[in-house]
Amino acid sequence: MRMLMKVSIPVEAGNRSLTDGSLAKTIQSILEEQKPEAAYFVAADGMRTGYLFVDLKSTADIPAIAEPWFLSFNASIETTPAMNPQDLAAAGPGIESAVRKYGSLARRAGAD
Repeated sequence: MRMLMKVSIPVEAGNRSLTDGSLAKTIQSILEEQKPEAAYFVAADGMRTGYLFVDLKSTADIPAIAEPWFLSFNASIETTPAMNPQDLAAAGPGIESAVRKYGSLARRAGAD
């Protein structure tokens, strides 16, 4: 199961690890272990933030990808299921079924 994981590092924890020289090394170590499909780092909501795309075998793997960030940086984590183009194509029949069953309800709700 592909997940988008947002990792937000509180300013104080980030500043501490930046000044003691461990921020970059720790992030690199976690990334080497987790092997995300992609990783991007930005400033979001006033915090150092990473967006990682990880492929999990099971939801039971969530603690294994979250705990290193919690323990290293007191980070907050948000996970969201994500699809690549192949997943979206495979979802087509389910989308079409929902449109057939509920599409008229959506059109009525939009008319209000």
